[in-house]
Amino acid sequence: MTSVTTYAIMREMPEVTNLADKMENQLPAELVNFMRVAGGIATKQGQSLYLVGGVVRDLLLGKANFDLDLVIEGNAIELAQQLAEIKLGKMTTHPQFNTAKIKWSKWSVDLATARAESYAKPGALPTVKPSSIESDLSRRDFTINTMAVCLNPNRYGELIDLYGGRDDLERRLIRILHERSFIDDATRIWRGVRYEQRLDFQMERNSLELLRRDTPMLGTISGDRIRYELECVFQEQEPEKVLRRAEELNVLQRLHPWLRGNGWLADKFKAARKRASPGLPPFGFYIALLAYHLSNEQSEHLISYLRLSKAVAQIVRDTAYIKTKLKALADPELSRSSIYRLLHSYSQPAIIANLLASESPVACQHIEIFLSELRYVKSALNGNDLIKMGVPTGPYIKEILQRLHQARLDRKVTSKQGEEELVKGWIAI
Repeated sequence: MTSVTTYAIMREMPEVTNLADKMENQLPAELVNFMRVAGGIATKQGQSLYLVGGVVRDLLLGKANFDLDLVIEGNAIELAQQLAEIKLGKMTTHPQFNTAKIKWSKWSVDLATARAESYAKPGALPTVKPSSIESDLSRRDFTINTMAVCLNPNRYGELIDLYGGRDDLERRLIRILHERSFIDDATRIWRGVRYEQRLDFQMERNSLELLRRDTPMLGTISGDRIRYELECVFQEQEPEKVLRRAEELNVLQRLHPWLRGNGWLADKFKAARKRASPGLPPFGFYIALLAYHLSNEQSEHLISYLRLSKAVAQIVRDTAYIKTKLKALADPELSRSSIYRLLHSYSQPAIIANLLASESPVACQHIEIFLSELRYVKSALNGNDLIKMGVPTGPYIKEILQRLHQARLDRKVTSKQGEEELVKGWIAI
């Protein structure tokens, strides 16, 4: 949806006080039915149930969002147990937080007990206790995420907007709720930048000033939590927009001083999406490009700080190793087997990252040959075949197999019969 279209939708927003029709029109019937059933059960228990957060925001924006977050002024786990029985769904619970998740068919719904939060110190995880919907909404990050919709039958669809979230949607603003918001939880800085770019909004002036003031508070946040925020960035349709804005605000440099979200990165991310496939993990792919211009030592610092998984860390390291081989790959006389030797031991995302980043047309051509052809080449004969042909067991078997594979790569042999002739010649020497 374009920003002009979004704005046109928002012009009608001030008169919207009940979202029942929007829920019926914009959400799948099964989810609407689930919410009506859940609201009915909550009412019988003398409790109030609400749809909260991003899905309410997106209902008002006319955007698709099927990630339902429900908050009950009561016991979320008890409600989830009853709903899971009705839906015959799988339920997971977190009693320490009094939250639950129900999964059935292709749907999932999160349920939480309304709660209040307090922070022992900046950057710490909050201490929570059961409370009212008003307290629950007051602990959230931005006004546009503080709205709720009542699901109890007698108030079904009623919009609750305590902090002017609807007005900020109309004005296309990202606004924090209080002056200590970024101090209490600096991950909100990353989320604010992400929402700003996703929705094509602007950070409200005072909120932007506080963000700039509190950027150093990102140092109070663990690498695990920062990594999660970065993973969320990479799930955006255009993560390069978020990274560019993060660099402008000196947020990206808090990951590492030498990281940049410039036009080069934007071009590479766009090219990367054209090569996307289910087998390529987007987080590893994107972070390999983000870290491409770092030295090995700087990359290791980033890996350690973000506590990257073993697989993703290897992608970053492989990208750096292949980068050192680009000069050799740029040799126009390089044999096919040499191309294979330079690339075969590295992960595919790292290889593609270098394909996208290299400025050498020859190196790129050689990498393309590896990806499209060479990595699939195999010799027809195996170790047992060689033994039957009279090759003595031991290290010589491995040597012969390597020579056969090289011959296949360099197109010196193209059939099993041809391989057998080669082996016979080698044995006879």
